[in-house]
Amino acid sequence: MTPKPAGPAPSTKDRIIEALMELSAEREWDDFGLTDVATRAGVSLSEFRDAFPSKGAVLAGFARKIDHIVLKQENQVLADEAPRERVFDVLMRRLDAMAPYKLGLQGIMEHVRRDPLTAAALNGVVVNSMRFMLAAAGVDVDGKMAGFKLQGMALSWGRVLDAWFADEDPGQARTMAALDRELTKGETWVARLDDLDRLVSPLRIMGRAMMDARRRSRDRRPDAATRASDIDGVDAETAL
Repeated sequence: MTPKPAGPAPSTKDRIIEALMELSAEREWDDFGLTDVATRAGVSLSEFRDAFPSKGAVLAGFARKIDHIVLKQENQVLADEAPRERVFDVLMRRLDAMAPYKLGLQGIMEHVRRDPLTAAALNGVVVNSMRFMLAAAGVDVDGKMAGFKLQGMALSWGRVLDAWFADEDPGQARTMAALDRELTKGETWVARLDDLDRLVSPLRIMGRAMMDARRRSRDRRPDAATRASDIDGVDAETAL
């Protein structure tokens, strides 16, 4: 039997991501450094530097990797489902993609809770991932409240992860219950934000109109130098 051709070799970035996640499962975040990751990945520090500038950047690369895994999956089956069910399904797929890295992720999250700077940096990564997860579910978040909605989604995702880390049931009943609960809260939060947006929208329009009127008035009003020049001209003509 002819052996199947080997698949493409993993890229340098993929090897570094895998190495970091392996080390995160074995040690605390602060107990290994760039050299440890490079050695585990079988790359030089120079190659590491070309791929990622830091351990935190590798985490962002891991998030993008998970994004791609979920986004490449077929979503046509979800077309007839309600938006909430589509979001639920996409996020469960994300957890499935993350499952091989669960132990490492748990260690990373413990570090993140102790390090506000890492938490702030990782928050932006999670917010962007949630933007794409919602898009995969056919839910595009637009408008002036989009940032608030996505931030709320990121916070909810963090609570779902807490349940997932503690859930040892292969059926993931606890995780699914937590996700369902967070989606219910999210629907309430989004509805309130939409109500707030509708409430303040007339005030926003009025404010812009007042600013435009003030700007037009200022543009029509001659400045002090022009008025002084006009006065000087009148005085000169009077003197003549």
